[in-house]
Amino acid sequence: MDRSTEVQNRCVGALMVAGTSSWAGKSVLATGLCASLRRRGFRVAPFKAQNMSNNARVVQGGEIGAAQYFQALAAGVTPSVDHNPILLKPEADIRSQVVVLGQVDRVLTEMPWRERAPYLWEIVRDAYDRVAGDTDIVVLEGAGSPAEVNLAGVDLANLRIGRHADAPMLIVCDIDRGGAFAHLYGTWALLDPIDRRRVAGFVLNRFRGDPALLDPGPAILEQKTGVPTLGVVPMVDHGLPDEDGAAPGPSSGSGRRVRIVRGPAASNLDEWWQLREASDCRWATKPADLADAELVVLPGSKLPMTDLAWMRTTGVDAAILSAHRRGVRLLAVCGGAQILGEVVEDPHGVEGGGTSRGLGLLPATTSLGPTKWVGRPSCQFRADLPAPWADLAGLCVEGYEVHFGQTRGRPPLAPAFTDGSGLVGGSILAVYLHGLAEDPKVLMALVGRESPRPLTQVLDGLADLVDRHLDMDVVLHLAGCGLAP
Repeated sequence: MDRSTEVQNRCVGALMVAGTSSWAGKSVLATGLCASLRRRGFRVAPFKAQNMSNNARVVQGGEIGAAQYFQALAAGVTPSVDHNPILLKPEADIRSQVVVLGQVDRVLTEMPWRERAPYLWEIVRDAYDRVAGDTDIVVLEGAGSPAEVNLAGVDLANLRIGRHADAPMLIVCDIDRGGAFAHLYGTWALLDPIDRRRVAGFVLNRFRGDPALLDPGPAILEQKTGVPTLGVVPMVDHGLPDEDGAAPGPSSGSGRRVRIVRGPAASNLDEWWQLREASDCRWATKPADLADAELVVLPGSKLPMTDLAWMRTTGVDAAILSAHRRGVRLLAVCGGAQILGEVVEDPHGVEGGGTSRGLGLLPATTSLGPTKWVGRPSCQFRADLPAPWADLAGLCVEGYEVHFGQTRGRPPLAPAFTDGSGLVGGSILAVYLHGLAEDPKVLMALVGRESPRPLTQVLDGLADLVDRHLDMDVVLHLAGCGLAP
């Protein structure tokens, strides 16, 4: 019997990675587990019932959260809308766009949050069953904390799906914040007995220093809860893009000076993760941040009219205009491209209606339409692309588009791609295609370097991380895929 047959004959399981809070490191550890289990020969897949993020990736059928996209790649499977059936994309403090199986659902978007759960549960359950039906192990990621008692009646991403999957639960905490043992104990104590019984292990994440200093904390915690600590994971530069894309993150500190304008509604910031490793790249949130820029990036924006108002309030608009006058290259993507035009019109009330004056650097007009365009096009830059973008000429690129608006340019603007899409004029390149900077050829053309860590290396590193610092024999046993240690 070969290894794959042996695995398939003895393994049908699930494992949930929950947290004491948001930002505990659930997504990274779930990605590492997917990579480690795939490397061991298991058929593994990720699942997050409901995610909240304005960083989305396009797959067959529509949008999913960026974290589940990378988890699927780590697992060696094609990312699917079933891996993240419900995606909430915040539009304001008390409002989110609801994406169901990859597509915007306008009725649910307008529905009060607590009233949505009954309509969404069957969708979540059926998506999970489809994923589990062709998998040895499903690695489920929770959301926030499973002990948020105020949300227990509407929680889809933690307890309800965990019960349905009968998934043992690892609870992860960020020890770097302090109070780790109290966070773990409090989370465990607030769970109902039916859920508390599924808590199979604690993980102390982002630890700095000598693990011996933790004693006797783990033993006392196990004495009080009956739950062992299965790993102490060190603070590392793991290389995976932050799920929200806006963490400070590492910069090489050298190379071309790239500044990414980060307004309050900026989206898809995770797509710049390799650019940030290949250059002296920083977020720009005030005018002074753009003073020394050699390349200014205007990223996607969930609400371009909102970001335009923010730019004018902060003076970032004037700093962008000043950079343009100095001849600094401006790369604008999606909402960023809309912002650079003359006018953004909202006749269908996508952003509340009305018209906003753009920065006026492109002779172009954007109209926000009622239907979101979602796709994964392949494009080729024109062979005669002019300076200062000539290094991109002729390159074939793949990416994704997620937008409501259409932008129409006028001469002297010219198309950037051979299919007539995109706009190029002088030092400005404006496109709707996300993901350009994840292409090594584009990185080389933009900043003269490739990323020092390609995605395959990052995922292998995450597999190594969990293999070294989690008790994987116990993890495999919990997931139903190994003998009791």
